[in-house]
Amino acid sequence: MIEAVLVLMGIGATCGIVLAVASKVFYVYEDPRIAEVESVLAGANCGGCGFAGCAAAAVAVVAGKAAPGVCTVGGPEAAINVAAIMGLDAGSAEPLKSKNFCEGGFRAADKYIYEGIQSCRAVAAMADGRRVCSIGCLGYGDCVKSCIFDAIHMGPKGFPVVDEAKCVGCGACEKACPKNILTVRTMSQRLLHFNQEDDALAPCAQTCPAEIDIPRYIAQIHAGDFAGAVNTIRERNPLLLACGRVCPHPCEDYCRRGIEDEPVSINQLKRFVADYEMNSGKRLPIACAPDTGKKAAVVGGGPAGLSCAYFLRRLGHAVTLIDDNPELGGMIRYGIPEYRLPKQVLKWETDGILALGIEARTNVRFGKDATIASLKEEGHDAIFIGVGAWSDYSLRCEGENQKGCFTGINFLTRFAKDQQSEKPEGFPIGKRCAVIGGGNTAIDCVRTLIRLGADEVNLVYRRTRAEMPANEVEIVAAEHEGVKFRFLAAPTRVMGDASGQVVGLEYQRMELGEPDASGRRRPVPVEGSETVLDVDMVVTAIGQGPEVGFVESDPALKELAITRWNTIDNDPEILQANIPFVFTAGDAATGASLVVEAIGGGRRAARSIHRFLMDQAVTPVPQSLRKRHIPESLFKSVSGIVPTKRTPMPEMPVKERIICFAEADLVISQADAAHESGRCLNCCRICYNQDAA
Repeated sequence: MIEAVLVLMGIGATCGIVLAVASKVFYVYEDPRIAEVESVLAGANCGGCGFAGCAAAAVAVVAGKAAPGVCTVGGPEAAINVAAIMGLDAGSAEPLKSKNFCEGGFRAADKYIYEGIQSCRAVAAMADGRRVCSIGCLGYGDCVKSCIFDAIHMGPKGFPVVDEAKCVGCGACEKACPKNILTVRTMSQRLLHFNQEDDALAPCAQTCPAEIDIPRYIAQIHAGDFAGAVNTIRERNPLLLACGRVCPHPCEDYCRRGIEDEPVSINQLKRFVADYEMNSGKRLPIACAPDTGKKAAVVGGGPAGLSCAYFLRRLGHAVTLIDDNPELGGMIRYGIPEYRLPKQVLKWETDGILALGIEARTNVRFGKDATIASLKEEGHDAIFIGVGAWSDYSLRCEGENQKGCFTGINFLTRFAKDQQSEKPEGFPIGKRCAVIGGGNTAIDCVRTLIRLGADEVNLVYRRTRAEMPANEVEIVAAEHEGVKFRFLAAPTRVMGDASGQVVGLEYQRMELGEPDASGRRRPVPVEGSETVLDVDMVVTAIGQGPEVGFVESDPALKELAITRWNTIDNDPEILQANIPFVFTAGDAATGASLVVEAIGGGRRAARSIHRFLMDQAVTPVPQSLRKRHIPESLFKSVSGIVPTKRTPMPEMPVKERIICFAEADLVISQADAAHESGRCLNCCRICYNQDAA
């Protein structure tokens, strides 16, 4: 018995030794974070995340193969908890949502007759699909079959429709789609997406400087989803109320309905839904990513600065916005008259942007009250400079500094500030006025002078009406309001009396010669054709550029590169200046341009600043279109279209509007919006809806 016990004890000891050695030799370390991550997941083991249960998902997170938002059931709360365990940026905890970025491939012509397996992947394997459209939806619903959450279905028009309320962002539909039409992105990823060469884009959306998905928001208006339309626009443009009033809508020049009919009134539809929200009595909620702990300063409260600040804040960064004027808006507040853009409308819009949590400091002069050093001391890691173009170009002719002479922006700004002052001093206006120039500022000046009671207002322009860069609708409005146009007239001197008061404008008649660098025919003087225009006030509105005196005021900016046009030099793709933490866009970088150009530039700069703040390489957008057009989308004919009347813009009667500064252009009715949105062909790259009204 004793021998048996000893043998058993020996065997036990031997096994213990073997196991002890094996535990050292074959020990597999398990990161304790795996258990922690698994504990904050939903525990459903549903497989919606693409992994074989929550344990496998936790392993993938710790291994860096899955994001904190991997759990499709747990939602944002689980994602934030996972991010905290992993010590990751909370911004990466944004929920994913699926989006369909093509609604038209099924309308394209057939390349061949297909009678095989009813599967997108099978069809795509044969010559990339049976349709001639290279990027369009194939329509067999592989994405629908892939979604275990019933969040996607084939719509009545043959393309997939995502139910965002049910979508958990698992990515199954994206993996199932062989054409990359369905994408799963966070809000931040959508905000940071720019038009690319392989995107499903209509020509109007390719043209828009703000890159708004125009067909989508028009389709939403037609469906009565006005809130959805507002959100679609606001994903690219935070100033939709302002743009709906002042944008010259270059997109409409590329509307394919315009090939056979009149273009869709895209801008009126934008204004309709923008006004819908403002007049609804409540603001639609605007989501922001979780705070990143990063901080940026935006110098300039005009369209570029407001746009940059808006997108940076939505991306989760803290933003300080400074401006040297009493109110935000920049040139669109002080340079665009009240009858085109009411100040209360603009304030409603800027208040909504600030409500996201942006700190605004007005009456602050950059270079003096705020410097690079002071902003850096406050913890701002990047600085955007969008100071606009406030410096008018001079006429460079004899007598232009006499009493009664003004420059365009100076005139409009002084009048706007006097209008908004608690104690307006009034503004001296001549009886017989001449405005020199052919752009939008010149038109704003003549229409303002009409409203201020001038007896006669002349617009003097050295080319013809056809070469005027001003918006056509503004030119027509000025004609209706009684402005006298004097074309092919180049001012040579401003004449004054003994007291230095303007009494006349001498100009020389011109004729058009060969085209110059702008593509317009160059004006050539006609010898001996000098003519005197009897006026007592002259406004020069021939262009403007940035005022960059802050460079001399702030020692930290002495190295900032300035071009010979007094604009801030930058990389046009990433909008970064030669000082790495400085970025710029808008008129400060391009010279005077469109409001919508400044808005698009502000968003592009926000992308670069975001990458800079997050320690990512500041690189250009891959395959960026930047308003270039996809050649195959610019076909020359549109068959099957029945011409329908374009909705005219409602206007205040001329006799009423010229005696006040009430808004002259009015908003279309809901019935007109339904009609006009129905005219849209809902174009994609090469196909369109022939059944549009």
